[in-house]
Amino acid sequence: MISRIDLRGDTLPEGGDLRDLLPRAEFDVEAALEKVRPLCEDVRHRGTAALIDAAEKFDGVTLERVRVPAKALIDALEALDPAVRAALEESIRRARLVHRAQRRSSHTTQVVPGGTVTEKWVPVGRVGLYAPGGRSVYPSSVIMNVVPAQEAGVESIALASPAQREFGGLPHPTILAACALLGVDEVYAAGGASAVAMFAYGTPGPDGCAPANMVTGPGNIWVAAAKRYFTGRIGIDAEAGPTEIAVLADETADPVHVAADLISQAEHDPLAASVLVTDSAELADAVEKELEPQVAATKHIEDRVVPALSGRQSAIVLVESVEDGLRVVDAYGAEHLEIQTADAAAVAARVRNAGAIFVGPYAPVSLGDYCAGSNHVLPTGGCACHSSGLSVQSFLRGIHIVDYNEEALAEVAHHVVTLAEAEDLPAHGAAVKARFAWKVPGK
Repeated sequence: MISRIDLRGDTLPEGGDLRDLLPRAEFDVEAALEKVRPLCEDVRHRGTAALIDAAEKFDGVTLERVRVPAKALIDALEALDPAVRAALEESIRRARLVHRAQRRSSHTTQVVPGGTVTEKWVPVGRVGLYAPGGRSVYPSSVIMNVVPAQEAGVESIALASPAQREFGGLPHPTILAACALLGVDEVYAAGGASAVAMFAYGTPGPDGCAPANMVTGPGNIWVAAAKRYFTGRIGIDAEAGPTEIAVLADETADPVHVAADLISQAEHDPLAASVLVTDSAELADAVEKELEPQVAATKHIEDRVVPALSGRQSAIVLVESVEDGLRVVDAYGAEHLEIQTADAAAVAARVRNAGAIFVGPYAPVSLGDYCAGSNHVLPTGGCACHSSGLSVQSFLRGIHIVDYNEEALAEVAHHVVTLAEAEDLPAHGAAVKARFAWKVPGK
């Protein structure tokens, strides 16, 4: 069901050579880019009409309007299962605790007497958030996108999620209920690349959508391609690829736990990656044996779990030691990394590349997906070596405010002029000289 990669016995290669040995899903955003281009340009030129046509073509729904009526949000919340509501409220509460602590305040540094630089943090003005609606419904993704934006102080928040035929062309009611709980009342029944284009260009009319400064949220390859298409026009969080879990484990790990965690990620998508890195052949055997009954007992077996576990993106990777395992998981840069080893906290502290790290047997990825308080919108495809997950900082811009008086500028003016002349930019120096009637100290 799941393949093996044996890296024991030989010296592990460095950098990219090691990364190339590890399993990874094929995810060609560049190829998808050409297919989403006409959809995006259609929204640019025809606005809401293009969104309605896209909903009919891709979702099998004929819409009269794209904006979700306020009453639909209220009705969805009133009809929500009380247990689900309680779980969403607790998820929101915990997420607020963590994200509120991420807020940044302005800081002023006195560089010299009379010369200061202040770093001021300003939220983006408007964001468009995307909640997928394909194989599964993700109200948790609504929370993970809305909470950090709200805690950052974003004043205008809109959300889009695909129209659902079984719900009369509205997004899934649990998505709508989550929006109502969070106080987001601007919601659109729009999906895929067309939704990203709606946020990027805006759509005119009384029920139209104003352009956003930034678009965040997970999605399929078409959403990722649309984000790439609009990079430069709008800010994005990331081009999210298929979801991933890596588990670094030794002989102390429970194979029942490890197998369950690998399956939990595989049920997302047939391209989902489930990777076990271990120095214990016995654990590898036990996990492989445990996968069969657990897979047989779960849901989504044929369309997601089995294709994901048996695909080229999933594997059990055997290494000589936990030390080598650390090198492997750093090269892999997993979206989610579980550490199930002896002294797991100490091992976790040495990891450099991961979207989020889950320490020990009682911190499964599922906890982070819903109720740890952490954010589950995380870098995929190895991007954890250079990118972070979604946070309050994602929605903030740092602006430097430079405040120098005449004496402070005069004191450093000759250095500014010297560097300007060294770069053959004499007008830069002249802009300083002009303030001192061309009499710059040292010149």
